[in-house]
Amino acid sequence: MFIKKLVISSPSEIIREIDFCSGLNLIIDDTPVEDTKSTGNNVGKTTVLKLVDFCLGAKGNIIYTDTENKKETYDIVKNFLIDEEIEIKLILTENLNDSNAKQLEIQRNFLQRKRAIRKINGKAVLDKDFEDELEKNIMPDKDVEKPTFRQIISHNIRYKDDSINNTLKTLDKFTSDVEYETLYLYLLGCTFNEGAKKQALVTKISQEKTFRERLEKKQTKTTYEIALDLVDDEIAALNEKKASFNLNETLEKDLEELNIVKYNINKTSALISKLEIRKNLIEESRKDLEQSISHIDLQQLRLIYEEVTENISGIQKTFEDLVAFHNNMVIEKVKYISQDLPELMSKLKDSQEELSLLLKQEKELTDKVAKGDSFEELEKIIFELNEKYRIKGEYESVISQLNEVEENIDTLNEQIDNIDNYLFSGDFETLLKEQVKKFNKIFSNISQELYGEKYALTFKKETNKKEQQFYKFNAFNANMSSGKKQGEILCFDLAYLLFADEEGLPCLHFLLNDKKELMHDNQLIKVAEFIQNKNIQLVISILKDKLPKAVLDKAHIAVELSQQEKLFRIENG
Repeated sequence: MFIKKLVISSPSEIIREIDFCSGLNLIIDDTPVEDTKSTGNNVGKTTVLKLVDFCLGAKGNIIYTDTENKKETYDIVKNFLIDEEIEIKLILTENLNDSNAKQLEIQRNFLQRKRAIRKINGKAVLDKDFEDELEKNIMPDKDVEKPTFRQIISHNIRYKDDSINNTLKTLDKFTSDVEYETLYLYLLGCTFNEGAKKQALVTKISQEKTFRERLEKKQTKTTYEIALDLVDDEIAALNEKKASFNLNETLEKDLEELNIVKYNINKTSALISKLEIRKNLIEESRKDLEQSISHIDLQQLRLIYEEVTENISGIQKTFEDLVAFHNNMVIEKVKYISQDLPELMSKLKDSQEELSLLLKQEKELTDKVAKGDSFEELEKIIFELNEKYRIKGEYESVISQLNEVEENIDTLNEQIDNIDNYLFSGDFETLLKEQVKKFNKIFSNISQELYGEKYALTFKKETNKKEQQFYKFNAFNANMSSGKKQGEILCFDLAYLLFADEEGLPCLHFLLNDKKELMHDNQLIKVAEFIQNKNIQLVISILKDKLPKAVLDKAHIAVELSQQEKLFRIENG
């Protein structure tokens, strides 16, 4: 799909209506370069790109947050968007030259809860379903859970520093190697339906290892096992000593029962403690994930918002930095890591009930024994026995928990191995090499034509610190020279659109690029000429002073902004 129109409006008027064409589209900042004071003020050329991104699922606060200095918020813009109930409409089309072509109309505003507008083709969509609905409409044939829609389109929209300066790493800094692996296998058309499962398994292994670290915080499993053997020896010696006392049959029986009950109390208490650790760990993981969901739980943060209104944007941005996944995908991941929670809570409840019964038995037996005759030495032995049984129960519980963790890790690793057996098989690697070869033919030809350099994509198998194997992809200069990074990035994006069309892969046919004033004049001219007859729409935000006339002649000026004519027409220059 291509961008046809972007409309900025309030309930009373249309503020901006920006039309886009095929080929090269320019969003121009007419501020003179030498006017450093004015240049430092945002006129909104990058904001146009952000508004498109917003309509495609990005958070609203990107519009009023400085892209380079994330601590800076444009309060004038933020208040305007909210107070004036500004709505953004993005119209996409399958063919810019056909008025009857299929269109997709997306509408969003910046209000919360019931006042929020979130529509696709006129139909209201819940926040948690928004990305899914976009995906269904834009990429209806996508049949895998991962990568997400937002991950797939990340290379189409480049205005953040990381994506401007990195060819392949277009996602946030928290993105794992396995996630990038899943993304680029998909983009290259290598069928891999278990990317989501592999990512979830990796997360679960990490969780189990953290649990193991907590259990072994004081001592290792081996140390617990050795200590348990010593405790068993001590218990045997104390029982022999106790047996030497001449006790009546009833007292002997009662004491034995009491020892067993105390042992079970301590063992059950230790088990409850370990179950609570596991429960807390799951809940912590779930909380961390839920904090990355785009619709932050405002009820929980209400008091903070009321007290520190001035810092609202900062709080939202902090959460934004944690977002790795879209809402629905995060929710699915929460479900996966929380699937053991019901069984765990059931075990915890049963153990607590068992503990209550044991404590009741202990009291009854203690009262009964206390009424009988006893000796001072015997009482001392019984006290020592009780303490040893308590320690024995604690050690056995820790060992049992560690055995369970190790079994879980082994099971999870086995599942990953089953996935990797296919992923790193000779057949799959052959397929991957073939797809990379196809892509590189396009990539190198484009880069040679535009920059006189041959860029290419390569991959290798690597193992990370967690001993997880993955494919790592890199772009490089086939001429082995330093090359031009901006050229490499643009050529990669252009090449991918052509490659996707050849392979029948779903993709957006527009590219949004910021800061292309970093490119030389002749490069801009070549790019403008190259895409004229291609099925590509390139939208560039750029300073007018950096534009050669030859580019202006070949491009469509979508909007021209300045200090006197800013995007929202509200800021004072």
